[in-house]
Amino acid sequence: MGSFSIWHWLVVLLVIVLVFGTSKLKNIGKDLGGAIKGFKEGMTDGGQAAGAQGGAKVEPPKPVAGQTIDVQAKEKS
Repeated sequence: MGSFSIWHWLVVLLVIVLVFGTSKLKNIGKDLGGAIKGFKEGMTDGGQAAGAQGGAKVEPPKPVAGQTIDVQAKEKS
């Protein structure tokens, strides 16, 4: 079987363009680029927010009186 040559990839690209059309492919590329950009911005904003807190750990909320917490206890062997 081996690897595909450049001609195989050109035929695959041609079929994709014929099936989806260039405008749809352009929109998909634009949406994907926007999603990656938003992800990067979210990662930097998240890092700055953690730095602003001084790296303090976030504690879970304390139970309210009258609140029941359902847990399962296991014995250590």
